[in-house]
Amino acid sequence: MGCTFKTLRVVYGDFTLGVHGEGFDYIFSYAQGGLESLMKNGYEWLYRCPKPTFWRATTDNDRGSKFHIKSGSWLAADMFIECKDVEVITDGKSQGKPCAPENNKYGGDVFAENVIVKYVYETITTPATTVEVVYSVDNKGKIAVNVSYKGAKGLPQLPVFGLRFIMPTLADKYTYEGLSGETYPDRMAGAEKGIFEIDDISLTNYLVPQECGMRMGTEWLEVTRHTSLNNCRKGNSNQILRIEKKDKGFAFSCLPYTASEIENATHHEELPPARRTVLCIYGAVRGVGGIDSWGSDVEEAYHISAEDDIKYSFVIC
Repeated sequence: MGCTFKTLRVVYGDFTLGVHGEGFDYIFSYAQGGLESLMKNGYEWLYRCPKPTFWRATTDNDRGSKFHIKSGSWLAADMFIECKDVEVITDGKSQGKPCAPENNKYGGDVFAENVIVKYVYETITTPATTVEVVYSVDNKGKIAVNVSYKGAKGLPQLPVFGLRFIMPTLADKYTYEGLSGETYPDRMAGAEKGIFEIDDISLTNYLVPQECGMRMGTEWLEVTRHTSLNNCRKGNSNQILRIEKKDKGFAFSCLPYTASEIENATHHEELPPARRTVLCIYGAVRGVGGIDSWGSDVEEAYHISAEDDIKYSFVIC
C-alpha cells in the first residue's frame, strides 16, 4: 500500500512506536512510558515524555491554611509516577504492547489511518490510584489526547490535575483565546474574553516564588519557539505548536519552571537558570482563596476531590 498524505507510516521498534506522516514524526516510548518525541516540520517540541501532574506550587494562602501539609502527598506523586501498561491500537485493532521480540512479526513499515496509544500510570499515593492517557493520531497528524483520573476513597484534595509537557528551550511567547490575565476558578469575575499574546513567560514577581500564570477557560493556545537543542538545525525561524479544546475549554500555564522547582525556592535568585518551557494543560484546578489574611481554606465549590473521577481532553495540532 502506497504512502500518501492521508496515510500514517507506523514503525514498530523494539522499545518505541514511530508514527510518521507529511510534516510530522511522533515516537511513543514503552520504556519511558509516554510520547517521547513530537516533531513538527523537523522541529522537536519535547524534552521529556509528558506525564500526569497533580501539584501546583503553594501560595501564601495554601501555607496559611496548611493545605500543603494536608495534601503534600500529591507533590511526591507529581515527581514520581510509574507507567504500568501500554496498549497500541491501529485502525481499531489492538496490537497489545508490541515491543521486542513480538514486534518482529511486522517486518517493515506498516500503514494505518489511525493510531491510538494508551498509557496507564499508577500513583505512589496511599491508597494508589491510576491515570490513563490516550493519544489518538489521525491521518493528518492531529493528536487527540484524552486524560482520565480514577478517584479513590481516602485520598486528600488535589491541587490540580493535568498533563505536563516540558519543551527543550524557552518559548518566545504564547498566544491564546480565553480569559485575560491570571485566572483561577475563584478569580475569574474580572477577566475579559479575547485573544491575548504573552511575550514574557517569567514568574509573577511575588516576594516568594509561588503558583502563578494560570489561564482558565481556554479555547486554543499557540506556543512559539525558535531555538533548538539540535546543533544541525539551521535558521531561527519561528515554530508554533497549537493546542485546541476538544469538548470544553481547558486551563493551562506556560512557565520556565516545574511546580517542584518553584516550590524549592524561597527567593527568585534561588531558581535555576530559565532554559526550558513547562506547559501544563489542566482538566481541574483548585482555587487560590484569599478570603481573609491568607489563612482561610478555599471555598468548598473550588476544591478538587481526589475521590471523584476526572476526565478531560484536548487536541495537539
